Amino acid sequence: MERLWKMASAETAAEHERILREIESTDTNCIGPTLRSVYDGQDHGLFMDKLEGRIRNHDREIEKMCNHHFQGFVDSITELLKVRGEAQKLKCQVTETNQKLQNDGKELLTSMDELRQCRLQQRNIATTIDKLTHCLPVLEMYSKLQEQMRAKRYYPALRTLEQLEGSCLPQAGSYRFCAIMAENIPRLRTHIRDVSMSDLKDFLESIRKHSDKIGETAMKQAQVQIARDNAVTSQQRSASGQRIRKEVCSGTEVDRNGSNPFSEKYSGILDVEDEEVSEERLISIPGAQDLVDFSPVYRCLHIYTVLGARDTFENYYRKQRRKQARLVLQPHSNMHETLEGYRHYFNQIVGFFVVEDHILHTTQGLVNRAYVEELWELALSKTIAALRTHSSYCTDPDLILDLKNLIVLFADTLQGYGFPVNQLFDMLLEMRDQYGEILLKKWNQSFRQILDQDNYSPIPVASPEEYQRIAGQCPFQDPELDKMPFPKKLPFSEFVPKVYSQLKEFIYACLKYSEDLHLSSTEIDDMIRKSTNLLLTRTLSHCLHYAIKKKNVGLAELVQIIINTTHLEQSCHYLEEFISNITNVPPDTINATKLYGTSTFKVGAKVAPPPPHPPHTHTWIVWIIIHLSLLNNTEHKEL
Repeated sequence: MERLWKMASAETAAEHERILREIESTDTNCIGPTLRSVYDGQDHGLFMDKLEGRIRNHDREIEKMCNHHFQGFVDSITELLKVRGEAQKLKCQVTETNQKLQNDGKELLTSMDELRQCRLQQRNIATTIDKLTHCLPVLEMYSKLQEQMRAKRYYPALRTLEQLEGSCLPQAGSYRFCAIMAENIPRLRTHIRDVSMSDLKDFLESIRKHSDKIGETAMKQAQVQIARDNAVTSQQRSASGQRIRKEVCSGTEVDRNGSNPFSEKYSGILDVEDEEVSEERLISIPGAQDLVDFSPVYRCLHIYTVLGARDTFENYYRKQRRKQARLVLQPHSNMHETLEGYRHYFNQIVGFFVVEDHILHTTQGLVNRAYVEELWELALSKTIAALRTHSSYCTDPDLILDLKNLIVLFADTLQGYGFPVNQLFDMLLEMRDQYGEILLKKWNQSFRQILDQDNYSPIPVASPEEYQRIAGQCPFQDPELDKMPFPKKLPFSEFVPKVYSQLKEFIYACLKYSEDLHLSSTEIDDMIRKSTNLLLTRTLSHCLHYAIKKKNVGLAELVQIIINTTHLEQSCHYLEEFISNITNVPPDTINATKLYGTSTFKVGAKVAPPPPHPPHTHTWIVWIIIHLSLLNNTEHKEL
């Protein structure tokens, strides 16, 4: 047992020794488990004794070591005490140096703080500049947009709006003002579209009101061009034409202050100087397009194109213009009363198509040729129908002639803009028949007035001047009468020169209507001859028949009528030459129409010549009756 006890004691002592070494060599943070093993065992007291012994051994070793190093420690303390004074001095010097350094560093700290603030400001400024670099274009663009809106420059404003939305706003960033601008963009687009459409409506209303002025200006321009062409033609006239003018002037001298319906100023023959003056007066007329500001149309077209609604705009414009065309083509109920009514009607039509022609050539696809041609066909049919209706009420040849000239100017004006006008000239040929009937009625009154005012007595001639004057009015050749001394008498009465002058005036009236109808000389000659035949065979024959049937016509008057008709028959040849001269168509042309008046007046002569002396009154009466009956029969056959 003792042996076992000793063995156990030896093991415990070895274990305690191990624990002590571990405590000495191990970090204090890790000795917890070691000490716990001691306290968990049964030899706690023994271990404490062992530990106390170990502490005492270490204390002895420390004491030995301190005793060994004590003198050195004392020397070190002595030296340290010596150093303390120096250290105090050093401390004072360091304190003074630190104070100086602190005092000197205050300015540096202030400068450094200012430098820091400056650097901070510089960074802020650089950041601000960078942000403003992206924001200023947006603000400038928006300011430009507002200025364009105030100036009503909507198309540039729309372009600016596109640039603002497409490039400037995305680059600026997500700022509040950018969001506000982005919200306003759709409203601005709608406003621009509405305002441009309002301007277009104002434009349409304006051209509707001013189409009359536009058409008037366009027709004056066409008149300028016609005046130029006529000036060139007039300069090439032959001397024979001037001689005919003088003859007509002298031929109308009898009735210059009377009932002559067509004086020389209406004959259509103007001197070159007059045409040049007219051209100079009209050359300063502004262009028809200069009277209209087309910018609302262009602006609205561009705006709707940019907005992607071009088709909507085109349909609206064409629809409105079709409505205006129907209003323009509706004539006034009293248009036929004055020439101004027709002129206003034509001016409106010309103004309408001048605008459409300008739009056709200055825009790309707003209107096309098919659309304009469709409108023109509609206008042509309605215009011709209106003219046929209203001209049928006219009974004044002067108004018909002026209307014809106005229609020709109307047609030439529109033809200059490329519109086909052949139907208008065809209608003028139809109106020519109406004009001829009106002329026949007018000359019927003139002939009856001449017959009523005639004294049915030979014309007394007292001097050669008077003889030449009458011979100038009516072609008359009688060698035997020329040999007789003055005073003497012409075989016919005043009826012959007056009727002959009226016949020439009628021919010139017919010629006046035929001018500017783009007819050949042969066609004009044929029309004049046919009209003159109607005047001779119908109008003049009826007037003679009327004069013969009057109750107060005696035997002497009947004889004078026979003599007058004989001289008129002889003058028909001169009328044919007269027509040939003014139409420049030779009388021997194959298709030339002959005057029926010659055969009409010759009927009496073919029966029997008048008795040389009237010893028996019944002989003269029989001869006159035969003449008149044959004259009436011939009249009815030709009618």
